[in-house]
Amino acid sequence: MSSLGGQSRCGWLLGPSLDKIIKNAAWRKHSHIVAASKSALDKLQTLADDPSSSTSLYGVSSSSDLDLLLLPLILAVDSSSPKVVEPALDCCYKLFSLRLIRGEIDLNANDDSGSIVSRLIDSVCKCSGLGEEIVELLVVKTLLSVVRSTTVLVKADCLNQIVKTCYNIYLGGVNGTNQICAKAVLAQMMAIIFARVEADSVQATFNTVSVTELLEFNDRGLSEGSSVQFAQNLINEVVFTNVVDVVDGSGDVTSPVVPEVQEEKGGEKVGEGESEVGEKEDLSGYTKIRDSGVMVFKNLCKLSMKFSSQEQSDDQILLRGKMLSLELLKVIMDNAGPIWRTNERFINVIKQFLCLSLLKNSALSVMSIFQLLCSIFQSLLIKYRSVLKSEIGIFFPMLILRVLENVLQPSFIQKMTILNLLDKISQDSQIMIDIFVNYDCDVDSPNIFERTVNGLLKTALGPPPGSTTTLTPVHDLTFRFESVKCLVIIVKSMGAWMDQQLRIGEFGVVRSTSDNNDTALETGHTSLGGDEVALSDFELHQEAINDHSTATLEQRRTYKLELQKGISLFNRKPSKGIEFLISNKKVDATPEAVALFLKNTSGLNETVIGDYLGEREDFSLKVMHAYVDSFKFDGMDFGEAIRFFLRGFRLPGEAQKIDRIMEKFAERYCKCNPNSFTSADTAYVLAYSVIMLNTDAHNSMVKDKMSKADFIRNNRGIDDGKDLPEESLGALYDQIVKNEIKMKADTSIPQSKQTNSVNRLLGLDGILNLVWKQTEEKPLGANGALIKHIQEQFKEKSGKSESTYYAVTDAAILRFMVEVCWGPMLAAFSMTLDQSDDRAAANYCLQGFRHAVHVTAVMGMQTQRDAFVTTVAKFTYLHCAADMKQKNVDAVKAIIAIAIEDGNYLQDSWEHILTCLSRFEHLQLLGEGAPSDASFLSGSNVETTEDKSLKNNFPSLKKKGTLQNPVVMAVVRGSSYDSTSLGANTSGLVTPDQISSFLSNLNLLEQIGNFELNHIFAHSQRLDSEAIVAFVKALCKVSMSELQSPTDPRVFSLTKIVEVAHYNMNRIRLVWSRIWSVLSDFFVSVGLSENLSVAIFVMDSLRQLSMKFLEREELANYNFQNEFLRPFVIVMQKSNSVEIRELIVRCLSQMILSRVGNVKSGWKSVFMALTAAAADERKNVVVLAFETMEKILAEGGLICNTENVAAAAADGSSVSVVKEADGENLMDVDENASYWIPLLSGLSLLTSDPRLAIRKSSLEVLFNILKDHGHVFSRSFWITVINSVIFPVFKNVSGDNKEDKDQSSPKSSSWDSETCSVATRCLVDLFINFFGVMRAHLGAVVSLVAGLLKNTGQGCARSGVSGLMRLVGELGGMLTEDEWSCIFLSLKETAASLLPSFLKLLKIMDRIEIGMPNVAQSSFYDDDDDDGRETPLTSSNGAVDNYDDDNLQTAGYVVSRMKTHISTQLLIMQVATDLYNMQQHLLKASSVKIVLELFSQTVSHAHELSANTGLHLKLQRACSILEITDPPVVHFENESYQNILNLLHHLLTSDPSLSEEMGIEAQLFSICREIIQMYLSCCKLEQQQPQQQKLVHWILPLNSAMKDELGVRTSLLVSALRVLSEVDRERFRRYASTLFPLLVELVRCEHTSREVQPVLSNLFQTCIGPIIMNV
Repeated sequence: MSSLGGQSRCGWLLGPSLDKIIKNAAWRKHSHIVAASKSALDKLQTLADDPSSSTSLYGVSSSSDLDLLLLPLILAVDSSSPKVVEPALDCCYKLFSLRLIRGEIDLNANDDSGSIVSRLIDSVCKCSGLGEEIVELLVVKTLLSVVRSTTVLVKADCLNQIVKTCYNIYLGGVNGTNQICAKAVLAQMMAIIFARVEADSVQATFNTVSVTELLEFNDRGLSEGSSVQFAQNLINEVVFTNVVDVVDGSGDVTSPVVPEVQEEKGGEKVGEGESEVGEKEDLSGYTKIRDSGVMVFKNLCKLSMKFSSQEQSDDQILLRGKMLSLELLKVIMDNAGPIWRTNERFINVIKQFLCLSLLKNSALSVMSIFQLLCSIFQSLLIKYRSVLKSEIGIFFPMLILRVLENVLQPSFIQKMTILNLLDKISQDSQIMIDIFVNYDCDVDSPNIFERTVNGLLKTALGPPPGSTTTLTPVHDLTFRFESVKCLVIIVKSMGAWMDQQLRIGEFGVVRSTSDNNDTALETGHTSLGGDEVALSDFELHQEAINDHSTATLEQRRTYKLELQKGISLFNRKPSKGIEFLISNKKVDATPEAVALFLKNTSGLNETVIGDYLGEREDFSLKVMHAYVDSFKFDGMDFGEAIRFFLRGFRLPGEAQKIDRIMEKFAERYCKCNPNSFTSADTAYVLAYSVIMLNTDAHNSMVKDKMSKADFIRNNRGIDDGKDLPEESLGALYDQIVKNEIKMKADTSIPQSKQTNSVNRLLGLDGILNLVWKQTEEKPLGANGALIKHIQEQFKEKSGKSESTYYAVTDAAILRFMVEVCWGPMLAAFSMTLDQSDDRAAANYCLQGFRHAVHVTAVMGMQTQRDAFVTTVAKFTYLHCAADMKQKNVDAVKAIIAIAIEDGNYLQDSWEHILTCLSRFEHLQLLGEGAPSDASFLSGSNVETTEDKSLKNNFPSLKKKGTLQNPVVMAVVRGSSYDSTSLGANTSGLVTPDQISSFLSNLNLLEQIGNFELNHIFAHSQRLDSEAIVAFVKALCKVSMSELQSPTDPRVFSLTKIVEVAHYNMNRIRLVWSRIWSVLSDFFVSVGLSENLSVAIFVMDSLRQLSMKFLEREELANYNFQNEFLRPFVIVMQKSNSVEIRELIVRCLSQMILSRVGNVKSGWKSVFMALTAAAADERKNVVVLAFETMEKILAEGGLICNTENVAAAAADGSSVSVVKEADGENLMDVDENASYWIPLLSGLSLLTSDPRLAIRKSSLEVLFNILKDHGHVFSRSFWITVINSVIFPVFKNVSGDNKEDKDQSSPKSSSWDSETCSVATRCLVDLFINFFGVMRAHLGAVVSLVAGLLKNTGQGCARSGVSGLMRLVGELGGMLTEDEWSCIFLSLKETAASLLPSFLKLLKIMDRIEIGMPNVAQSSFYDDDDDDGRETPLTSSNGAVDNYDDDNLQTAGYVVSRMKTHISTQLLIMQVATDLYNMQQHLLKASSVKIVLELFSQTVSHAHELSANTGLHLKLQRACSILEITDPPVVHFENESYQNILNLLHHLLTSDPSLSEEMGIEAQLFSICREIIQMYLSCCKLEQQQPQQQKLVHWILPLNSAMKDELGVRTSLLVSALRVLSEVDRERFRRYASTLFPLLVELVRCEHTSREVQPVLSNLFQTCIGPIIMNV
């Protein structure tokens, strides 16, 4: 046997097979087969392998040999004898499996080599009709091996024949097993063919089909025992047969090297493909492999579109073939790769054939076909949505939404199919995002996502109450559960997509460390039996991602919503709708634009359009004209034209409206067809007649129908008196009667209320209704127009915006999706959770809530997030525990999970979660039998009998069946969710059943342990910075409501506040400061509570926190300890409870003494609290404060003197406690500034105490401390001490405090007279002692001391003078020129600062009049009078009482202030003079200049005041009436001139160089001239201008007042004359010309003193005389 067939490889296979054929053949019948077989065997004996052979059989070099060897097989297969056919088929199978046959196989091949192989395959295909089981199996097995072989390229026609053969075996196989095998083989062929098409190579890898999955939709009844496994084994045998190892006679295994078929890429191309009906495409440019695949795909689509004839409407074989085709198309689509989305030809094949097949088969009512259609559509949606946007926009509403929205009368299997489909596609998050972006955000597309969510909501809610439905309760519950499940999956997918985008940084948040490339991957559907993961449609079309931003999508979405709103408004009120659209710039405000909108916009109500067009308003009429003018009726007959015109709207019912429309139509028709009628009137009448005929013929209410003769008769003479041709009228009649004129959307079935206008948006109303109306298969011809129309629509939509596919990666798009779906989801989850007790359904709802909270929280959608969280919180039923069920316990678990998972984004929603936790803990305590917090936090410290009963009853709560204490009864009764506490409803009795139910529900709560409860608070340390602040705010709010409960105050949240603060104490300072800002306000608010027990508990909690915080060391220059302890200070200052204040002092004592080494900035708050305690009304609080202070100072290294503490507390002299400490115990002051600042600041504040003893003691102690310990202060710390401690001491003694207005104030007088002296002395001493450190503050110190000069109290002024003199006396030699200038400048500024207020004072006198007695004055208004009435001054027998008291009082006040002002100015000038005299040898020109400016400023002021004669007159009258002395104005002027005269004279004589530098000489003579002029003015002899001189006959003697004034001014004049007589003669000569006239006038004066004449005489003799003599 080993030598049978020779030594060639093909002989090893052919020899045994031919021998078997010979043995099984009938010699007579099959003699030709036997002869051919023997010839072949003989040839094989001589044949040797030729590796270079080019024939189709490996090793055979000549075509004749090839024919000789394969001819027996062809004859045997064609023999129709199973015994002969079987070995021939088996040999063929082996030849192809072992890849011994190679090359192209084409039924139309001309070459000999290919022809014989084609004949062989043709014979194999034809022998399948023998009806033998084994033959059918061998045929399908052989044909699969042909397709499987990598050395054979089967071309399109041969491939089609192979598929057709297997197709026929499936339809007519002898048994179910063969049919299953044929089906499996076909599926495997599709997997192989299209894997090669994808790779464009026969070497492509492919998936192996799973027979079990293949029977998912159909043919399960064919399975006979092990048929499925048999078919699977057959597939595996063929698929996994590699290059077979042929065993030779010696047993050696050899692997023949078989050349692979040459792949044609760029070589020979397919010239002409199989022409399709209605299709002419260029197949050039495609390889044979891909062309063959396209042909097979087209043929399958055609097979799937074959419909049964009307005579055999129930053709099951055709139905099975249709289903097989659809199943094979499903296998192709499931295994298809990227080329189907990138190659234009493949995309067009899907659009033109597969989509058409889906459309046509959707009309069938066979459920398995519908399931197949849904499965194919699922593949299209998952893989091809980017290239089938328009098609999916049609099929989704048609296949899915139509069924989903049918709530009342759905098919169970059909709707479950849809729900399962939605379940699968919803799991792919990118699909849902893409659907929303490309449809809901597209103006020309349906709102698929919105309708899907709303449809699921309708299904979840079930049929409306009272409606008629075919649903059984079981089916209804199943629908509800599945729809809720779909909604949960949708929101879960949204969350997963959001997390994915945020993880890769698209939204600025990092949520995971996974690889960024994950975003581009999408789990593809594995083919039947395969495990390949396909690339997602999203990944393959990333070029669209960057073309569309979220902002653009928002604009598109907004535009669509506004447009739909306008359409909806138009359908109700057309005029309002048009106005809305124009105002929102959706339509231009022109008739043409509105007409175009009405004509082309889907969704408009056609009846409303007709009514609007028929209106008589001007704009509506223009719109109607523009609408009609937009039609082109050229070349149309009249019936066709009017039908075309009326397809877009319904004619209104009002005759006048119809008349206007028809009139315009007739005009337009005649304009387009000028030769049709004589005039437009003819067309107008005929149009009316046609409308009447259409109504008459097609209205069922009309019994007597119009005949053709009637129609012709009715239209006689309408063409300008002539008749229209009867033939045309008859044809028009027949056309109208046979085919009703109706709108394109008119159908015989009324629109369902659930039908959405989206169908009309697509222009598919009529199409879908035609399709869905069919209840059985119809012939192909019946749907021809429909198919053509849809194809036209696909082409039409390809140019619109919706054909552009958009993809986004910005998570912000979820905001718009949530806005659409959150309401339906909330309703579905809530209703299901409320109505269903099924735990699985409840768990799905709670999962939905968790995912919804996650999405809304992360996206920052506060309203939606709060709605979901609040709903879950309400479903916990913790507010009415007696009604609680297992689903409510699960809701509590969900709340805890939400808090853990999304804590960073909950913000204000934390309040609801923490409220639930509070209520849960309360119920837990009741279940454990623990007494309530109210028993410890009662408002009274006296235990009531009710409290005792509570304590007695609580320990046995779970053991007793009934319990009637108020707390438990209130909890059992329950309350509303929004109640501040459990059991707010305190009325009503509780039955034993309610108690039992309550106790059993408490047992349910045991499922949740304390660990879960406490985990939320422990987890707070993982919250981010913003979240922890929101968490603490919510916790404080909940705690506040707990503590303020009038019936049941609790401390659960308060204890958690302490825990949370402890957990988060290690956060950075910025975050912790924000946390403590919230906690501080909370502790203060509750610490001031009227409930003493609550306040004590809160203060103790604050103490615990403070102790923990003080364990941490604070760095220098930080202030957080102070902020942390501030609540103690605020409560100490504001609390009305003695117990609280005493508790605060004790808490501070304990904290500070135990952590004294760590306290730094906290000392300020400590001392502020103790200061408040020292001023307390209660003696025990004061004593406790001083005892605490003593301990603090002792612990800190300071010694306390506690003598007479009680007495000190009684009179307030608490400063005696503070004394100096040992220098050796002091620490470095920079490191311990927090010790000194509070102490020194406190002493500084005490210096303004109203009690004299306190002020003096505090001043002495403060400056003694500074004096004794200042040497350890650094320069920087000295600056702090000066600014914050020393300078504030003197703020009460500055001239601006206006205390002089109230001279009777004991505080003012005592401070001015006594304390001021002490303060000034201490300040000067301190400055002198530490001049080196405080030198930089000289100006400020001098300003403070100089400011004392302005004080009205003489004691302060004296203190200021002495302090300044002592300061300069001690430091004069050390002062620099700038420092001297600074001193004098301070004096100058002090004097100048008094002038503005003094000038305002003088203006008061300008507004009032002071009259003399017995002289009537005109009435005037007193500005200071409160009621503003006129106050007349009239004569009344010379009595003073008749004068206005207010004016006199004002004048008296002015006189008093003027005296004070003059004295202050003179004092400042005197101080400056004294300082100059003391230190003149040290002063430079700059200092002297400032002194001169000061003197000049004072002189000018004094002279102006003296020259105001009107003021003097008023003041003299007032002083006369009030009997007080006049203000010393003349004295002020004399003294100021005297001082500047002396200074100038001294400068001129003592320092000539300085005087020359400063121009002293000119100033001196100027001052002397002014003095002489003032004297002459007083004598009434001042020098006059020549033109003003009058002839004097005599000089009257001076009156007594003038003489007195002269007497006062005499000394100044004498001084000036003496100065002039002492100056150098040359200097005097330069100024003699200006002085001589004045001196002559002095001679003429009447002098009241004898001192003037001698001095004047001496001046003439010594100065004037020599000048005259020299002349």
